[in-house]
Amino acid sequence: MEINQGSWNRCRLPTDDDMGNSEVGHYAFGDGRIFAQGVKLVDLALASGKIYEGEGFKYISESFEKGTLHLIGLLSDGDVHSRLDQLQWHGAKRIRVHILTDGRDVADGSRVGFVETLENDLAYLREKGVDARIALVEAACMSQWTATRGWDAQVLGEVPHKFTNAVEAAVGPIVDSDAVVTFNFRADRMYDGELKLPSHYLVSPPFIDRTSCEYLVHNGIRIFACSETVKFGHVTFFWNGNRSGYFNPELEEYVEIPSDIGITFNVQPKMKALEIAEKARDAILSRKFDHVRVNIPNGDMVGHTGDIQATIVGCKSADEAVKLILDAIERVGGIFVVTADHGNAEDMVKRTGVRFQRDVLDGGLANVAATVMNLHGFVAPSDYEPTLIEVVDK
Repeated sequence: MEINQGSWNRCRLPTDDDMGNSEVGHYAFGDGRIFAQGVKLVDLALASGKIYEGEGFKYISESFEKGTLHLIGLLSDGDVHSRLDQLQWHGAKRIRVHILTDGRDVADGSRVGFVETLENDLAYLREKGVDARIALVEAACMSQWTATRGWDAQVLGEVPHKFTNAVEAAVGPIVDSDAVVTFNFRADRMYDGELKLPSHYLVSPPFIDRTSCEYLVHNGIRIFACSETVKFGHVTFFWNGNRSGYFNPELEEYVEIPSDIGITFNVQPKMKALEIAEKARDAILSRKFDHVRVNIPNGDMVGHTGDIQATIVGCKSADEAVKLILDAIERVGGIFVVTADHGNAEDMVKRTGVRFQRDVLDGGLANVAATVMNLHGFVAPSDYEPTLIEVVDK
């Protein structure tokens, strides 16, 4: 069975040219329906003007008269984390843009063109009397919390280079009474559960209820989910519709294997595939769980590096990990579904009494949820995307 739609209307991305990604893919897997999200939500809010009517905009507009509006995010047209043409002016008198360059989801070197486009837009604003400038250009990989230089530069105004005159002087840090908008879409990157941040939204995330995991847990299905850090949120937070934590801790277990820190994926292309597989194998053979899901991220994360030989090693490692898991499933007489969240072909084992559904001609990732429910013996909710299998009475 091949599922070949991981973008556009199958995952609510803006156009048929937009590439799917891990986040929208896992939303579709777990939620069973298609929600407007990320870039599409922002597009709709801008087109309707609703973005300027909410409490979030009222909150930041309080700084427009005497403070500075700081915009922080990825400068890109990749649509995965942000999109350049969504930056719009609406009343701020002093604007500073803190740029994170995108070295992953767009072509290498394309940042120069993005900066030129932004500079032209800021020049247009300056002609209108707006004090609008770029405050900082930073590589996205240096904005992680494990690296403090981004925080020091943007908030404290501390940088390695000091300027000796006003012409070369730094634009200045973020200060009290300023407003800050982080304009990336990724919900897990923009959210901190412990600090309860953010407290305001320009565009609220989609409200997603009745996810497949919630349905299964409420029907007594015992669930195990595992991946390494870079994809752990995908098999939990995104899969469960932007929900952190368990639906029922007595029936669920989530295991996160720490990803390598400070090592690029092409240097360690095997990543934690074997460790993930071993955890899944042990969970399966324990017979404590009815549903086990994992994400083995080698093909995605190593592929992003552009290192072909490393990607080959990574895919071989993923293949070995999958075999370890499938062998365990065969030992307990289970059913397995092998899929990919964006771009790859997916296959499902055909077992006795189950055949591929013939009338779903254009299957998408959101069809997986109903399919998995059927495999557990349940009828999926009527508003879910249709199943990809048909159970044949013996």
